Amino acid sequence: MSLVRIAALLALLAASVQGMTDKSTGIAFKPKLGELEVFGVGVRKKGPIKVYSVGMYGSSDAKESLSAISASDEKKALSALQSASPASFLLQMNMGVSAEKMASAIADSVAPRYSGDAADVDTLKSLIFEGVSKKGKATKGTQFCFECTSDGVKVSVDGSAQGTVTSSGLAQSFCDVYLDDKAVSPALRQSCIDNCCA
Repeated sequence: MSLVRIAALLALLAASVQGMTDKSTGIAFKPKLGELEVFGVGVRKKGPIKVYSVGMYGSSDAKESLSAISASDEKKALSALQSASPASFLLQMNMGVSAEKMASAIADSVAPRYSGDAADVDTLKSLIFEGVSKKGKATKGTQFCFECTSDGVKVSVDGSAQGTVTSSGLAQSFCDVYLDDKAVSPALRQSCIDNCCA
């Protein structure tokens, strides 16, 4: 076994025990979200403003598969990350944002990546909006969880399930918001590659 592979496996082990912290915001992410393991973390910025930190979680099988891919082969690594299912994205707010702004920002990021029924994106937006509206606005520390599976996207706000949009295409488009070439958090993409690949 090569030294690089051993180092990658040790990094995976450390992350699975300790969790990760977004260095940009200081926001910590637990090592597991249900049965899924943390793959990487990063910040979502709007200009110089650090709006939220985001962590990607995936299965141990997907993580093991990624460990066989060289971090220098970014295209292959990103392809493997994008096809990891199930995958969950945990967003933790670093500042206050209105329900409308938060729901619109996420929906506006998903919409151009999704070729299905526009009503699916509207439903996603409504679930986010309704979850945040219950508390007035997304304050610092508010958590959003988006569970992306072949069934669709399940939305939770601060641990309270808001509902599911049934569309595997929407789930893939949601993942692409964080993992494609125009990702809203390049730091998350890089963290996943650095932490999961050899």
